[in-house]
Amino acid sequence: MANAKGFFTDTTLCIGCKACEVACKQWNQLPDDGFLFTAMSYDNTVHLGASTWRHVAFIERPMALHPDEDGAFSWLFNSDVCKHCARAGCLEACPTGAIIRTEFDTVYVQPDICNGCGYCIVSCPFGVIDRRKEDGRVWKCTLCYDRLREGMQPACAKACPTESIQFGDLGHLHDYAKQRVQQLHERGIADAYLYGEDAEGQPGTEGLNAFFLLVDKPEVYNLPPDPVVPTKKVKHAWLSMAAAAAGMAALALGTAFFGGKDGRA
Repeated sequence: MANAKGFFTDTTLCIGCKACEVACKQWNQLPDDGFLFTAMSYDNTVHLGASTWRHVAFIERPMALHPDEDGAFSWLFNSDVCKHCARAGCLEACPTGAIIRTEFDTVYVQPDICNGCGYCIVSCPFGVIDRRKEDGRVWKCTLCYDRLREGMQPACAKACPTESIQFGDLGHLHDYAKQRVQQLHERGIADAYLYGEDAEGQPGTEGLNAFFLLVDKPEVYNLPPDPVVPTKKVKHAWLSMAAAAAGMAALALGTAFFGGKDGRA
């Protein structure tokens, strides 16, 4: 799509300030997540959900600075968000048409049409979309659709003080992200790579409109290493079932033929 918009999140620039979380909640008037002690370091929101559309993960990673030094660790931060997949499982599973693809190539839930059936929840390979207990409907990041229509950037990207969250045309973001990876490689950070930047790198969803620069395995950031939209496997499932049915039919015919022949003998 010519007007496709998206996010590029550079985790190496994220400082865990949670400005994006706060800006998202303020602009979208989302309820708070409570004031319970989570025992999750500084990560009070824990994960994405119906009332948390941006989630800053605090990840402690062991760091061997010296062979004899124990207990050292480094921080990794990541501002996670709905991926607005090029092939979105939630959209394909929605039976009411409540989930649509906008003119910006983003995936949007129309709350006035959603009936809370939950089919989209189990069809999201990232576990992003969630049902709100108060009204039973599902909610997720809209990529600030109301702001986009007015020519404004999403609240989270506008609030990010380090420019870890980049918003813009997907083509420009892809070019910028590749240049950023090259810069990091030249600085000796060989582990830097892009997650979900294109269909080749993310074949299960045909690419993500909100993609990331990571320096460790996806699982470390609580991202699936091989996300696949469930409907993508439907064809293979039908072919497997057809093959199994054909095999059973052939076995039944063979049994009837040879069994009958042996009986007559």
